[in-house]
Amino acid sequence: MNQPGNDRNAFGRVMRHAVLALFAFMATAGCSALGGESARQVGTQVRANADADASKHVDLVWYLLGDPHPDTEKVLAAWNKMLERDLNTTVKLYFTSWNDWQTRYNLILTSGEPVDLIFTSSWANFYTLMKQGAFMDITDLIPAYAPQTWNTVPKKDWDDVSLNGRIYSVPATFTEYSPTGFIYREDWRKELRLPPITNLDTLEAYMRGIKQNKPGVIPINGPAYDGIKALFKYWSGVEPIGGQDSMIGASAYGQPQDIVVYPFTDEFAAFVKRMKKWAESGFWSADALVSKEDPGQRMLEGTGGLMWKNPSQAGGYDNELRARDVRQEIGYFPFTRFHGYAVPNLASNNGMAVPKSSVHAERTLLVLDKLRNDPAYFDLMTYGMEGVHYALAPDGKYIILPTPAGDSGKPQIYGISSWGWWYAPNMRGVQGAWPELDRLNAEFQAESKPNVYEAIPLDYAPVRSQLAAVQTVMNQYGKPLMLGLVKDVDAALGEYREQLKLAGAEKLADYVRAEAKAYYAAKGIK
Repeated sequence: MNQPGNDRNAFGRVMRHAVLALFAFMATAGCSALGGESARQVGTQVRANADADASKHVDLVWYLLGDPHPDTEKVLAAWNKMLERDLNTTVKLYFTSWNDWQTRYNLILTSGEPVDLIFTSSWANFYTLMKQGAFMDITDLIPAYAPQTWNTVPKKDWDDVSLNGRIYSVPATFTEYSPTGFIYREDWRKELRLPPITNLDTLEAYMRGIKQNKPGVIPINGPAYDGIKALFKYWSGVEPIGGQDSMIGASAYGQPQDIVVYPFTDEFAAFVKRMKKWAESGFWSADALVSKEDPGQRMLEGTGGLMWKNPSQAGGYDNELRARDVRQEIGYFPFTRFHGYAVPNLASNNGMAVPKSSVHAERTLLVLDKLRNDPAYFDLMTYGMEGVHYALAPDGKYIILPTPAGDSGKPQIYGISSWGWWYAPNMRGVQGAWPELDRLNAEFQAESKPNVYEAIPLDYAPVRSQLAAVQTVMNQYGKPLMLGLVKDVDAALGEYREQLKLAGAEKLADYVRAEAKAYYAAKGIK
């Protein structure tokens, strides 16, 4: 899954629905995620050895991203009863919150705080943190303490979370495409007779149409930077290296050797000039860089016209509409359509790693193995409590929405950032889910290209001061420029580029180029 959000408000509900929306697709396609490539061959079935004896009680500390569901304490209490019974273990589950989650996440991994398991993702800087030594080498522990997982995760997926042949995370096991795109009001587009959204021009026409004809509506009503940044990335075709926040990358998918600092490109100059016009047109508010508004909530209320999400989150928003009986017809424009290709997520996009600070690595892997592979454990921690948070269809494969009433008397859809332990054979579909999700995934599969750039490992050790300086410049100059929140866009662009030079952007780029070329050579990428 992709970030970000705030689970304490409407986006949190959308995220819970998004989890279930993705399951709807996985119910028909997910089990094939394991097909065509055998799991790592180990000769005979590996079984946990005597060291896995659970006679001594252990309390584990786990961390997930985001925020808990209001019923997480109840779900966790039920799960801990099962763990006490089966493995003489309990888990204390903590969350980073979505509010400034990156800072909290990095602090957890650098403070030495004893943590036994934490969610990892390529978009949460897994490769950088792995290379910096934040995670424990679990290569030799997995066969003994997570034998079912060892025998069912494909070798390619293990390779995705490895460095120099050593494993540093347990990847979730399912195939996923999660490109960014815009959810928008298709009913408004039709009502106002606006053209279908197919490119920047028609996207602009849609936002201008609702701004001019829907009083009180701000097209992007809330924080706008992440969506606009993603829009530039997909529109320009640049492929970031070193994470989605990196301003350094291949100039195009098929140009791996042409690594650029994109604020210095002609495409960036043209884009920020256009964003200045969008800002002046009122497509987002003047406080869009610091706004705490939730675009999802504003869309539900009818005061927002679009928000950026991946396809599963779009399906989650559709589920939210139905659960709350809100009458809207939504459309979805995936940014992959700018250049006609999609890349699947690496296995490292969702996983669980043992931090270096763990004191119970063996037991935590035992619990994770049980969680991934035991349907009772998986269902409880992924869907919540049956009869409260979900109901099963008669065939036992699908979840029915809206869900039965919980303690509040309203439909209670459970969801936390459980992505790190997803395992396709245990994932259930959603009855009556958003039909567009299947069509989108079929579209992505038909135009799929290998994920080349995301796995390039960078630790930035020789250029950490330049990295910090460049990030500071981006925050101070780049973000307002990308949102058109500057008086003179040409002057602001010139100042941004000059400050990047002074911060050492070119030295940073030289480091990325050298690391990327070494990676290409090892992988045979021309």
